[in-house]
Amino acid sequence: MTEAHVELPAPPPLPEGGLRVIPLGGLGAIGRNMTVFEFDGKLLVVDCGVLFPDTEQPGVDLILPDFEPILDRLDDVQAIVLTHGHEDHIGAVPYLLAHKPDIPLVGSRFTLALVEAKLAERRITPYSLTVVEGQREQLGPFEAEFFAVNHSIPDAMAVAIRTPAGLVLHTGDFKMDQLPLDGRITDLAGFARLGSEGVDLLLSDSTNAEIPGFVTSERQIGPVISSIFAKATGRIIVASFASHVHRVQQVLDAAEEHGRKVAFIGRSMVRNMGIARDLGLLHLSPGLMIGIDEATTLPPEQIVLMSTGSQGEPMSALGRMATGDHRHITIASGDTVVLASSLVPGNETSVYRVINQLARQGATVVHKDVAKVHVSGHSPAGELLYLLNVVKPSNLMPVHGEWRHLRAHARLGVESGVAPDRIVLCEDGDVVDLVDGRAELVGHVKSRYVYVDGLAIGDVGESLLTERRILGDGGFIAVTVVVDSVTGKVVGGPTISQKGFSEDPTAFDPVLPLITQALDRAAADNITDPHQLQQLVRRVVGKWVNEAYRRRPMIVPSVLEV
Repeated sequence: MTEAHVELPAPPPLPEGGLRVIPLGGLGAIGRNMTVFEFDGKLLVVDCGVLFPDTEQPGVDLILPDFEPILDRLDDVQAIVLTHGHEDHIGAVPYLLAHKPDIPLVGSRFTLALVEAKLAERRITPYSLTVVEGQREQLGPFEAEFFAVNHSIPDAMAVAIRTPAGLVLHTGDFKMDQLPLDGRITDLAGFARLGSEGVDLLLSDSTNAEIPGFVTSERQIGPVISSIFAKATGRIIVASFASHVHRVQQVLDAAEEHGRKVAFIGRSMVRNMGIARDLGLLHLSPGLMIGIDEATTLPPEQIVLMSTGSQGEPMSALGRMATGDHRHITIASGDTVVLASSLVPGNETSVYRVINQLARQGATVVHKDVAKVHVSGHSPAGELLYLLNVVKPSNLMPVHGEWRHLRAHARLGVESGVAPDRIVLCEDGDVVDLVDGRAELVGHVKSRYVYVDGLAIGDVGESLLTERRILGDGGFIAVTVVVDSVTGKVVGGPTISQKGFSEDPTAFDPVLPLITQALDRAAADNITDPHQLQQLVRRVVGKWVNEAYRRRPMIVPSVLEV
């Protein structure tokens, strides 16, 4: 089994007739999916998504793939193929097109509608090519064939990429629900045809590779939601992903069954469901939908609010309701809140915080731990084995998952008969070459996390995030001292100000004489350099704080000369 290696060198030139695969995101974390294919000097990008930050990345809004390896080759990019419309697959498209707006976007109707709405907010009008399952398109030297796959969003597709180097199948995100609400099942017959043709490399969704068995059908969720509605006596608030059209449809159906009106809350929910309705993917009975203003005037037992915020995002509609900051909705005793979604890894703490905040305000909270209100959009191990046996790939590259998911998928590959030395475990930035039917790890390119903080992109790095974590954990201490520029002796101060460290105004009284003594000793030793004196002050204060409080705040000394 070929594994990722942090000491890998820069990749050599691509051998003639070979296909190069460079994952720039999506490996080692759930999100930021982006894979670059190279053949004969041309590039094809599959997906371009974002990763949402966790508590270790304070102040960060989004995390992008690192475009640096291809920024000087954007003229070589033939197209960006989008497998489906989830944020972790399309969210970074506006940031890449900001560098070159005319890169063609290729995807299904709903996927392109979602990304075009995002681009319109940035006044970018892309060149889009709408494709359907069964369609083939020549994109430079790459022939792309598209296959229907079932997922937790309509119009998801897998893509087969043909070049003289071989046939590659990228599944995108998929599951094998045999009774989907829209009747659109994963095209196993098409995958079997590819298997007969000979798949040289399979890139396959690994998210649920650790989970045994087969996926539960989405149809089983509808009766559960209906039973919750039947028992609820007050207002019902349902939180879901803003792109999960099938889940929203089941909520609408249950609302109509139980005589309730529905209002959408949250900008992305309103936008996405409007697009789905316009494309005929969401079916609304006349009079079922109302605006939020009307919803606040009706009796609670007649209302369903369909909201964003199922992942505990603090600025989402449900997050603001939980903290009492929503301008229209205040949680009240008797409300029923349904979290109809999974927990994305890393979001557990945020979600349970919101659940507790809602419960504290008197709401009854129903989530996947207490009722079957969600099924995953990703294939578990049984379905992944099924796919491996149908496709029979010569080489396997697990994608879309944390390391535990990638390794579990690799084990499934071995069990299904893929030779261990034909399974490539990678991390973002690793370079894999498919040459003469064999996929091998040949090098590594820089692939860092690119942080979006407000309007700034990339100006926040790991060192700055470390400083923010220190500020959040230990607070901030500023020490100011005035010294004689000739003698180095203290002539003013020291004075200390702090934020987030202590509410005791006398907390730093014991350390002030220690600072003065240390500076007087330095002056006696003819140490007058301000930088050296600042480091001395930092050491004295840091040692005292550690001994007195066992804390590690950020200490910023200032030595002024007069």
